[in-house]
Amino acid sequence: MTEALAQLEAEVLPVANLREFFRDSLTTAMETNRVAVESDTAYYVVNLLTLFARSDAFHDPSDSSPTRRPLALMLADALDAPTPEARLLGLQRLGDMSLFIAGFFAADLQRAVVDLDYYVSMGGSAYSTLSVQTRGTFKGRAFGSVFAELGDKFQPLVDVLNDIREQARSSSGENVLRQYEIWLKTGSKRAERLLRQQGVCPMASARTDWDH
Repeated sequence: MTEALAQLEAEVLPVANLREFFRDSLTTAMETNRVAVESDTAYYVVNLLTLFARSDAFHDPSDSSPTRRPLALMLADALDAPTPEARLLGLQRLGDMSLFIAGFFAADLQRAVVDLDYYVSMGGSAYSTLSVQTRGTFKGRAFGSVFAELGDKFQPLVDVLNDIREQARSSSGENVLRQYEIWLKTGSKRAERLLRQQGVCPMASARTDWDH
């Protein structure tokens, strides 16, 4: 993942204001993928991307390990947290990490032990749980609807972040088989669109067979 981060930093275009770049890129990518979210949710995603543009934000300061903590352990930490506030923070970080990694490192996940659909499932569930468990709290009043929308639209937003990464790359080139695998496992609209652009027409029956 460290090599992937270095590659991403080398590919990103220089911009004067990183937050402004992500805001404009998010707007363009959502239009391309026909994804719509509330303004508060879009603002949250822009802030998330700006935060994770710093490599140190990738690592939990409370964890002395040089490697990124696996999602399953992050979930276990959140569930075993000593206070409700720590539990919510743990779930939020799990959702944030899952969204960023699935959105910006989808291609690298094919070489990992777990694949993209695992990140989509973990991240979406974390945000949905947050939206429920923050009801009636200050955090819920401020972010409850944002967490609910992030959970509900996690996969489409992963597509959007994939497009943002592509916007920042000096060159692009999609692997047809990889895009088909992503579509097969997650139903990604972006993967389906890219396949159709390359003359591949994915059949709905293929996903039905896969699910069973």
